[in-house]
Amino acid sequence: MNLLFRLRALIVLFALAASFAAMSPAFLTAGNLTILVKHVAINAILAVGMTFVILSGGIDLSVGSIVGLAGIVAGGLIHSGIVLRSFGVVVYLHTWLVIAIALLAGALVGAVNGSLVAWLNVAPFIVTLGTLYVARGAALLISAGATFPNLAGRPDLGNTGFLSVGAGTFLDLPVPIWLMLAFAAAGMFLAERTPFGRRVYAVGGNERAAELSGVRVRRIKFTVYVISGVCAAMVGLIVAAQLAAAHPATGETFELNAIAAVVLGGTSLMGGRGSVAGTVIGAFVIGVLADGLILLGVSEFWQMVIKGTVIVLAVVLDQLQQRVARRSAAAQKG
Repeated sequence: MNLLFRLRALIVLFALAASFAAMSPAFLTAGNLTILVKHVAINAILAVGMTFVILSGGIDLSVGSIVGLAGIVAGGLIHSGIVLRSFGVVVYLHTWLVIAIALLAGALVGAVNGSLVAWLNVAPFIVTLGTLYVARGAALLISAGATFPNLAGRPDLGNTGFLSVGAGTFLDLPVPIWLMLAFAAAGMFLAERTPFGRRVYAVGGNERAAELSGVRVRRIKFTVYVISGVCAAMVGLIVAAQLAAAHPATGETFELNAIAAVVLGGTSLMGGRGSVAGTVIGAFVIGVLADGLILLGVSEFWQMVIKGTVIVLAVVLDQLQQRVARRSAAAQKG
C-alpha cells in the first residue's frame, strides 16, 4: 500500500497518457509530444527550485514575478542596452553576459526572500507575497509597462543568439528540454547525493532537531530561496526567447503551477519529505493533462476545474499516505 502511495504520480501519468492516446490519435505524434515536453520544461524547471523551498518547510509565491523580471532585464539589455548619459553612449552587452545578469537578478530576489525568512523570521508566505509585488513592480518600472520586442539582437552589436535559449535545438531536441534535463539532474544530485540536500530534508523535517545537530538552519533556508530565484529567472529567459519579446506580465500564476507540480510529485507541504524526481513527474502530469484536454476540445474553464480537482486529490492522498505510515510505524512498535 505504501509503495502505491509513493508511485501515485507515476501511475497517474501513465494512466492519463494511455487514456488520451486512446481518445486522440494526435496525442502520441512526434510533433505533439515535442510541444508537450517543451511546455512541461518551463514548469519543471520552476518546480525544481520550488521543491527545495518546500522541502525546507517554506513556500515561494514570488517565482512568477521573478520570471517576468528576468525576462524584462534580459529584454531591456538586448533591446535598449545600458544608456550612459554622462558619456552620451549606449553599451550593448554580449548575450552570455545578459543571461548571467538576468540570472543574477533572480538570485538577488531569492536572496532577499531568504534573508527575511532566515534571519528576520518573517513567515515565508508573507515575505514572498510581498516580493511578488515588488518584483512585478520592478519589471513594470524598467519597461514602463511596455514590451521589449525584437530580441534577436544585431550582429554589429554582438548581442545575437538569445533566441536559441528558447527556440534553438541541439541534437534535434529543443534547447528548453535540454535545460530541463540539466536542472532536473542537478536538482536530484543536490538533493539526494550531497550533505546540503540531507540538511534541507533535516530542516524541513524538524528544524529544532536539525539546529541542535549542528545544521546551519539559516544558511540552508537562505540558499533554497536563492536556488528558487535562479530557476525562476531561467524560466523567464526561456519564455522571453520563445516569444522573441519580453513583457512585464509574463509569469503570472506560474507559481501556482509550480506548487501544483511539487504537490502532485509527492512532496509534503509541511516539508522534509519528497523528491525532485517526483516533482518532474508531477510537472508531466500537469502538462499531459492540459495537452490532452486541449486535444479533446475541453473548455478552458473545465480545464481549470479539473486541474484544481486533481491538486486537491493529490493533497488528500498525501494525507492518507502519512496516516498509513503512522499506523504502520505504530504497528511495528506494538
